[in-house]
Amino acid sequence: MRTAPAAANQVLQALKACRAGLANVALFTAVINLLMLAPALYMLQVYDRVLSSRNEMTLLMLSLMVLGLFAFMGLLEWVRSQVVIRLGTQMDLRLNPRVFEAAYEASLAGQRGVAGQMLADLTHLRQFATGQALFALFDAPWFPVYLLVMFLFSPWLGLMAVVGAVVLMVLAWVNERLTQAPFAEAGQLSQQASQQASANLHNAEVIEAMGMLGAVRERWAQLHHGFLARQYLGSERTAAITAMSKSVRLALQSLVLGLGAWLAIEQLITPGMMIAGSILMARVLAPIDQLIGAWRQWGAARLAYQRLSGMMQAQPPRPAGMPLPAPSGKLTVEALDALQPGSNKPCLSNLGFELPAGESLGIIGPSGSGKSTLARLLIGAQAPAAGKVRLDGADLRLWDKHALGMHIGYLPQDVQLFAASIAENIARLGAVDAQQVVAAAQLAGVHEMILKLPAGYDTQLGEGGSGLSGGQRQRIGLARALYGLPALIVLDEPNANLDEAGERALLEAIGKVRAQRRTLILITHKSALLAGLDNLLMLNSGQLQAYGPTARVLQDAQRSRPTAAGVSSPAPRPPVGLSMSYGLPRS
Repeated sequence: MRTAPAAANQVLQALKACRAGLANVALFTAVINLLMLAPALYMLQVYDRVLSSRNEMTLLMLSLMVLGLFAFMGLLEWVRSQVVIRLGTQMDLRLNPRVFEAAYEASLAGQRGVAGQMLADLTHLRQFATGQALFALFDAPWFPVYLLVMFLFSPWLGLMAVVGAVVLMVLAWVNERLTQAPFAEAGQLSQQASQQASANLHNAEVIEAMGMLGAVRERWAQLHHGFLARQYLGSERTAAITAMSKSVRLALQSLVLGLGAWLAIEQLITPGMMIAGSILMARVLAPIDQLIGAWRQWGAARLAYQRLSGMMQAQPPRPAGMPLPAPSGKLTVEALDALQPGSNKPCLSNLGFELPAGESLGIIGPSGSGKSTLARLLIGAQAPAAGKVRLDGADLRLWDKHALGMHIGYLPQDVQLFAASIAENIARLGAVDAQQVVAAAQLAGVHEMILKLPAGYDTQLGEGGSGLSGGQRQRIGLARALYGLPALIVLDEPNANLDEAGERALLEAIGKVRAQRRTLILITHKSALLAGLDNLLMLNSGQLQAYGPTARVLQDAQRSRPTAAGVSSPAPRPPVGLSMSYGLPRS
């Protein structure tokens, strides 16, 4: 259950926590920009005092003073950079636990692309906060100071600087208007192409075996070419505006020198003011140039901030529930409705049943009937659209997931192991209890297989469990589900990749779990695995068709097999399995 206070904008809160550091950055920036006047004042004094007086001592002292100021300015630049780097790191440290949790919640909800984007957005914000774009923001308010000094030299010099600044700002605005849409579209197409390529490369074996490379490459190329076209258009427009801006800036720096020379000839300003005015013109235009250069970075950072804050508000933190006693395994399902992950299409409707602690349940039904979705609901990996799943009377959403996890074992259809040792995988990446790891492996019938590996339990696996066969991954996944002999164990098609020896080991493991009086839920298409289970639940199109003792449910389903004429009538017991029109298992 989510709480209202979680809706606060945590990204904004993390930025507000950096206010003191940003104030220091603003202070350093103020001093640095004041020191930026030193070159202009130095040239003013050299031209107006040193050259006229020919005093070498004055030149030496002025030069030493300006060198000292430059050294001090360089020190402040270094300190300012260090402060900004630390602020970016602190912001990341504040946000990364919540961003990871929100990305995890989004992934559970079927939004895996969004989950990956959130982590990338956090990295983008940190890089932006430690880059030159932030300095451009702090430097920008100081260009009026340089403008004021130019007006003090001469209103004509100040007016030329104002005209130049306005022209560059107009060019920056035109650049934004002309490139915003192409670059936004290019970003979306690039993300789609990248996600599609990543998904396709996961199926490289299928692509290679069935000669699908050309078709896959063509589908990716359509998106990539669209990205290139939009990127080319935006870059082409940016290049034109940038070239125009550079020409205007260089022309202004030359023209201000010419204007200063004319004013000096007319004795309206001194020759030193002419040179100082040229230097100050560069300082007036520099912040505008910086803003133009950082404009796209600001736009990208703004989008990253909006996406990140929006997703974190959509996935608020889970409340820390009151600790509950260890569950015995009693499961109650009340009027349960569920949607398919990532869509609004219902896949389970008004499901209700009760499974006493220590009993076993088989779930059968045709493909697409909602069996795997029900499994995810029973372990709390998916939130129901309506209704409740209760464990020992408590709604699963009220349990502390960290505390509850040790009492639940789960083996999904697609078994994914982690890049760690086999022992760490079985121990669920927690502290490895060697005795419990070996006990779980023996219970799953995989102990001997592990010992035959080069490093035994210390064998390091690649991402997803690479290095093992599908059957080996499934058997180690079963050991992970049985680690610590949890109160509730849910196995979804646990024999999908097993050979005959693996199935025998699985049957033995099921028998041992039932003997230990653990609540066991088994989803399967094989009747051999149903033997001895206490209860059977039959699903069809998301509806509960039957529920009760295994023998009775199978017998009732056998009686109701439709005849060729479509009329229900008793039917003889088939020698192998049951009718798959009801989604009943095969032997």
